Amino acid sequence: MAGGAMKYRHLGRKSSHRQALLRNLVTSLFEHESISTTWPKAKEAQRLAEKLITMAKKNTETSRLNASRVFFKPHDLMPKLFGPLRTRYLERPGGYTRVLRIEPLKPDQAPSAILELVDGPKDMRFAMTAATLARQRGDERGVTELTSNNVKKVTRYRKDGEKELEELIRTFQKMDVVEGEAVKEKRA
Repeated sequence: MAGGAMKYRHLGRKSSHRQALLRNLVTSLFEHESISTTWPKAKEAQRLAEKLITMAKKNTETSRLNASRVFFKPHDLMPKLFGPLRTRYLERPGGYTRVLRIEPLKPDQAPSAILELVDGPKDMRFAMTAATLARQRGDERGVTELTSNNVKKVTRYRKDGEKELEELIRTFQKMDVVEGEAVKEKRA
């Protein structure tokens, strides 16, 4: 049957090239905790990254062996995957990564995205929620329902999430005060 549903994105590459590309993307993701790439590549790398974190949560000899076969730098990344990343996601039932669409990075205007590990130090949604809360608390309208729902989502599985969020909000509020004073000085 022509045009049937595909099991995965082929990414215009041979099987060996595609597997090497995805292994490279996942290695970079676990090394840096956030990468920028095209949207289709990010979605395919997301699938592999989620499987690796699930293997790490099982923490068996077989899962360690299978995970080491994926990484290009297994000696550097296996302790990280089976150490801090495993403990970070032990209580989370799934959804360890997030794909955020961004403006096209390449000159050919290919759809781009950021692939990041959730609840990490480079969690973009956590920072965006903190910035929005800092702005809305200073506003006379107050915090919206959408923002309060986002606060629940970003702090739900994060250890000391509310405390970290409040610290980041205070940082954004200080930055806003400093920027506001700088704008006033320029106008004068």
